[in-house]
Amino acid sequence: MDQAKARGPYAKTPARRAEIVRAARGSFAEHGYAKASLRDIAERAGITHAGLLHHFRNKDELLAEVLADRDSEEWQQGLDEVERPDQLGPYLAELIRHHQKAPELMRLWIELAAAASRPDHPAHTYFVERYERSRAQFVDGFPDEAARGRLREGVSPESAAVLFQAVLNGLQLQWVLDQDLDIVGPVTDFVRLLFTRDDTVDAV
Repeated sequence: MDQAKARGPYAKTPARRAEIVRAARGSFAEHGYAKASLRDIAERAGITHAGLLHHFRNKDELLAEVLADRDSEEWQQGLDEVERPDQLGPYLAELIRHHQKAPELMRLWIELAAAASRPDHPAHTYFVERYERSRAQFVDGFPDEAARGRLREGVSPESAAVLFQAVLNGLQLQWVLDQDLDIVGPVTDFVRLLFTRDDTVDAV
């Protein structure tokens, strides 16, 4: 790309930022965060290094955007695919298998989530709101007594939402540490334990 074209109408548009984020996602997954370079990401996105810095100040900021973008995709996918409790187990199993195809992104997400526990971290507010939104979505899936009756006796939707996040995140952390560990089976077992009917989780 020549310099005039790079400086021209490559301004801060959502489309251009999305291209950079996709390029960064590929670079992080292929090389790991530490070895991925902004120059490689810029080349993948078809812009200059200076052009990339026009949109993202540094690699940390770009990583946060990559992980937020992945979250957004999976959030919409969950809304589209999970309408009933019996769809939850197969969806989670497939989601985990998808994450296992890019273990570096899984590791980076875990590291960023832990770092963001500090109130002064730039991603702190994002993660707080992300977990709040996820819990609210789970609870909204049980709008009446009939729906709540599907949960194990004595377990409230609010408690189940917290357990759901803890189990899903904890299993993925264990897998990052030991990639021979089966975590698909345990997550589907957890869904079976959470709901009262044996047919809640289909075969996966």
